[in-house]
Amino acid sequence: MTTTGIRPAGIYPLGASFCAALAIVILLFLNPVSTPVYATDMFGELRQPGEPSFIAGHRGDRSTAPENTLAALERAMASPLEFVETDVARSRDGVPVLFHDRTLGRTTDGKGPLADRTLEELKQLDAGSWYSNAFAGERIPTLEEFLVVFAPTGKKALLELKGYWSVEHLAAVTDLLDRFDLGDRVIFMSFNLGSLTSAAELAPGTPRVAIVRSLPEDTVGFARSFRVIGVVTQASAIAERPDVVDDMHAAGLGVMVYTLNSSETWAQARALGVDGIITDKPSSLDKWLAQTAPGT
Repeated sequence: MTTTGIRPAGIYPLGASFCAALAIVILLFLNPVSTPVYATDMFGELRQPGEPSFIAGHRGDRSTAPENTLAALERAMASPLEFVETDVARSRDGVPVLFHDRTLGRTTDGKGPLADRTLEELKQLDAGSWYSNAFAGERIPTLEEFLVVFAPTGKKALLELKGYWSVEHLAAVTDLLDRFDLGDRVIFMSFNLGSLTSAAELAPGTPRVAIVRSLPEDTVGFARSFRVIGVVTQASAIAERPDVVDDMHAAGLGVMVYTLNSSETWAQARALGVDGIITDKPSSLDKWLAQTAPGT
């Protein structure tokens, strides 16, 4: 029912500008807008050819300890490196754990898909003996266990989301980042663009990077379409199209390469001006950069 010509005492129409402002305030309250995150926020100034890249220890420091165990990750975090990289998968009961492969056999004494095991079952597995008897009894860590030791370090982490993560699944990860207040020290990475889309929806303030084996024809447009701050790719892909680094940097986007483990590949990456190198030998790369820096 509508009435016309009647205005209750003390009630007057609000101006259009006031109503519009009120609507914006309500929308912002209901859907807060995160401050944009830029590549330079995480990587520092984007590199020029010949400048040293930042180093990320691949699955920790797997040159000295079994990959994705707390032993390997703590060794990487104890070094001067700014970044550590690790993989995040889901147990059957939805707990985020640090593990790379789809199946258990290569790096544990278990068999079959990791996703078929509950956390309790995964915690019974030995994740260190395959590497060395010195690491017998190392367990598959949960993401929470990693964050407990990571949070006080001041380091940054590249978290590779393995496979597809829906918004519902990813909440188990973002809830942990919120609890430890680490959203500005973590970058989500994935080959799976659906997972990156879920991350953008659920945690827009946590930066994201796309992992690609080959570069999209319009790499800048690709990055902008998926709202990522950069790409991670193979060094060979950059060597085939070195102009992409300049294009990405001109757009304020970063470029990282994986997984480089020799002085020859490190020199090539530095000459190309990539921003970050993911390596199995972070301590060796750090020493090489120090030894080959201009003026040394």
